[in-house]
Amino acid sequence: MNDLKTLPKAHLHLHLEGGMRPSTLAELATEHGMEMPVVSGFGSFSVFAEMYVTACEVLQRPEDMVRLVDETADDAVEAGAVYIEPAIYLPHHIDRLGPPEDLLELILEASRAATERTGVEIGWMVSADRTLDPSDAVEQARIAARHAHRGVVAFGLANDELLGPPGRFTEAYDIARDAGLLSTPHAGELDGAHSVVAALELLGADRIQHGVRSVEREGLPERLADLGTCLDVCPTSNVLLAVVPSIEEHPLPQLLEAGVRVSINADDPLLFGPGLLEEYELVRRTFGLDDLAMARIAATSVEASGASAGTKAEALNAIDEWLDASPAVAS
Repeated sequence: MNDLKTLPKAHLHLHLEGGMRPSTLAELATEHGMEMPVVSGFGSFSVFAEMYVTACEVLQRPEDMVRLVDETADDAVEAGAVYIEPAIYLPHHIDRLGPPEDLLELILEASRAATERTGVEIGWMVSADRTLDPSDAVEQARIAARHAHRGVVAFGLANDELLGPPGRFTEAYDIARDAGLLSTPHAGELDGAHSVVAALELLGADRIQHGVRSVEREGLPERLADLGTCLDVCPTSNVLLAVVPSIEEHPLPQLLEAGVRVSINADDPLLFGPGLLEEYELVRRTFGLDDLAMARIAATSVEASGASAGTKAEALNAIDEWLDASPAVAS
């Protein structure tokens, strides 16, 4: 089998602050005289969300955020990613780093510099918080729309699905889609298959973050396959947040068997542990996927991304070359 590190891939489900290195978290907490946040041992989504916000609080200065963007790009290189699409809810940082649009400008400039340095293309997913009033989502969508095609490529909808059904956010998604942004809401994680249907029908989802509970409704995986909707799956996250009982019982093979387009992602490595490459290795090891299956997953991640046409073409060619070198294919 070929080395998965050398397989070109895109990372499409990564929350920026949740991708922080543990060492960076510790260093920033020390620099700012803060108690080191506890980032493990959670047993529910609400506890996880509280810890996530706590991790955000170590980002006190603009240079802290620039460091995070730089290290995110460096970590992508180490995982063999050619494109990443981090998600951020900008108002998380309003008390420390200023107005959301100013922060977005800072991040976009930092990511342009990081791309120049590393070669990893970075597109941004501006997210809304589904637990807040939909007017906040509308404001985030307007900010994202103003930066469409200038670094922002997608509009997300995160936080507890049970507290914010998709139907409350149609206005925000109309704004985002009209601006040419990908529709990339969370669904089918904490809430059931009906949330995936609503994301498709009400939000026009191009990709769905998670979506693994689609298997709970007969015919829905096949519908997703027919539509070409990509599910941005995060296996370890699904296990640790009790979406699935164990990695062995993860529905990924069932989704692939139904023809669903799937990308593999890390979600929040700071909190869950594995990074992108480790998730690829976990999937291959657990489900016995061969090089062809892994190459198809990587190709889907590139095709379904907001990457530039040039990056997509180059990455897909490189994936074919990786696969051509596979002993299994050669035999």
